[in-house]
Amino acid sequence: MDCWPDHSAFSNEGLDGCFYRSGLVASVESGSALVAFYSNHLEDTLLKIEEAGGKIARPIFSFPGGRRFHFCDPAGNEYAVRSDLGM
Repeated sequence: MDCWPDHSAFSNEGLDGCFYRSGLVASVESGSALVAFYSNHLEDTLLKIEEAGGKIARPIFSFPGGRRFHFCDPAGNEYAVRSDLGM
């Protein structure tokens, strides 16, 4: 997927899209909504995010109904990736 300047694309993971680089940052700590993506292979997704320049903000942990981790894109915006228990 092609994106515009100051965008970073992701595709072929069941969902295509872009992240936009901005001077503003969204984080859970500042009260922003947490956008959560779903993955069947949580550890593999974590590695792909790190390889693409993302920073892990909160390592994989369990929560009611599944597991997840939080990451920040290169601009510092926070997201989560979740999976069901046992995945």
